[in-house]
Amino acid sequence: MSTGRVIAGALVGLAAGAILGILFAPDKGTETRRKIGKKGKDTADDLKSKYNEAVDTVSSKIENWKSKGEHALAEGAEFVDKTKSQLETNLKS
Repeated sequence: MSTGRVIAGALVGLAAGAILGILFAPDKGTETRRKIGKKGKDTADDLKSKYNEAVDTVSSKIENWKSKGEHALAEGAEFVDKTKSQLETNLKS
């Protein structure tokens, strides 16, 4: 059996369990809907938080790479200028 089918089967089973749990819940329909809404909001808030954390992490890494690149570029320019000065001095001698 392929991994895709196993995952699909697990998701179908999870959905069926959730539906049956809602249908046979001891609470009133309004209470069940309130709980579902709260759980959905909590899940959405959690996903937003994780998304923001991921964006912050990526932004931080990009800034770090940018800083390292700028530093390397400055060092390279300094090396070129120093080498150029040494060549000019050696040619004059």
